Amino acid sequence: MFTGIIEEIGRVSGVSRTKTGVCLSINTRSIASGAKIGDSIAVNGACLSIAAIKNDILSFDVIAETLSRTAIGELKINDSANLERSLKADSRIDGHFVSGHIDYKGRIVELLKGRDGTGFRISVPGEFAGFVVEKGSIAIDGISLTVADAARDSFIVYLIPHTLKTTTFKSKKRGDAVNVETDLLAKYILKQSKKPDLAALLKKYNYIP
Repeated sequence: MFTGIIEEIGRVSGVSRTKTGVCLSINTRSIASGAKIGDSIAVNGACLSIAAIKNDILSFDVIAETLSRTAIGELKINDSANLERSLKADSRIDGHFVSGHIDYKGRIVELLKGRDGTGFRISVPGEFAGFVVEKGSIAIDGISLTVADAARDSFIVYLIPHTLKTTTFKSKKRGDAVNVETDLLAKYILKQSKKPDLAALLKKYNYIP
């Protein structure tokens, strides 16, 4: 489990094909310190297990299923990646609960400038549109964000200058792929209620204003 608060930006130092997918190596500044093989790290929001550690470089075995569902397969050497270590039992939750299980690979379809910061309109396929509601939480490339506006085939999130500066979104452009994880708690609420109106349910449980 993660919080959607990015700890550092890593740099991809190696991408090599394996029998089951790819081996992804990322150079880190601090996350490698104290890390152990088997630890879970959110890489652009996707939960990956450390397969090897060499100095400040963490390596991950990424299977075909993860490559097909996420944008991890589009990473190249020298690309940046958002990194977050898994949540500890006594950790403070500053973002929202993020599982690290990506729902789909979206695309940035528009960049916006507004009073609330820099906006990004991101595509959403029909089967996931019902999980994206205005003022609800969402994780984009591992970043905990709030949905500013939701349409049938896209939604908008805004990033404040600090978040832009400390994440990979500072270099994002139209057409770029992003990992999208819809709100975990919203999924549970919707599943338990078996009702289609997610926004009404979230308001009922005081999850959104």
